[in-house]
Amino acid sequence: MPLADATPTQYVPVLHSEEKGTDVNLAVQLVFDAFIGNYEQAVLISNDADFAGAMSLIKDELHLKVSLVNPDLRQGSPKKLSDAASFVKRIRRNHLLESQLPDRLSDHYGEIVKPAGW
Repeated sequence: MPLADATPTQYVPVLHSEEKGTDVNLAVQLVFDAFIGNYEQAVLISNDADFAGAMSLIKDELHLKVSLVNPDLRQGSPKKLSDAASFVKRIRRNHLLESQLPDRLSDHYGEIVKPAGW
């Protein structure tokens, strides 16, 4: 990518990862599965208000339950998102701590080490 304020233009290698379409794909699948009757209740683990429209459609038009589980330890769910849910629950710190894999895992590919900040 071009380096900011470099004259002449210089380029530097960067690691660029970008999520494209994941929320849309999940929302479409959530609505589709509701429409064809694949579930009686969905549980969405997210804090992304982009899911509110799909959740409202499922709850209000298809009359199915759609529960929201907020994984964000720092902030509550956006009002638009929690209003769209049939039920809202927040994951607590102790739930996350009790759900962690060991700090080190090994398989035939090698060792996986959990970063210190996790």
